Amino acid sequence: MELTLTTPGLLFPTVSLLLLAYTNRFLALAALSRTMHAQYKANPDPLLLPQIENLKVRVRLIRDMQFLGVSSLFLCVVCMLLLFAGMGRAGEAVFAGSLLLLLASLALSIWEIQISIRALQIQLGDLEPRKP
Repeated sequence: MELTLTTPGLLFPTVSLLLLAYTNRFLALAALSRTMHAQYKANPDPLLLPQIENLKVRVRLIRDMQFLGVSSLFLCVVCMLLLFAGMGRAGEAVFAGSLLLLLASLALSIWEIQISIRALQIQLGDLEPRKP
């Protein structure tokens, strides 16, 4: 199979949309973090502390997801330059690296979603009836 210039180019819209989604998640978490921080300062509720810690972990994960996604896109561009220069083998290796970085970014995204679900369980946990 031969790698052409169009193959890495196919990842551009995918990675761009993925980075947009990651940025939206980050902005939502940043706003939520600021709100919870203000709530905790005004009324120190022990239920807010695990949620704030959860948000810290999720923000770090999103930062790493963004870094890996941008790195993947960067390697796609390098791959295209190598292919354009006639360096097919090097282009294939760089493209493989790009795909691995994208895969790692998606894996972190799955992890962050799982943590998000736990955060909702913490939030909704106080609605469940207490057992005697």
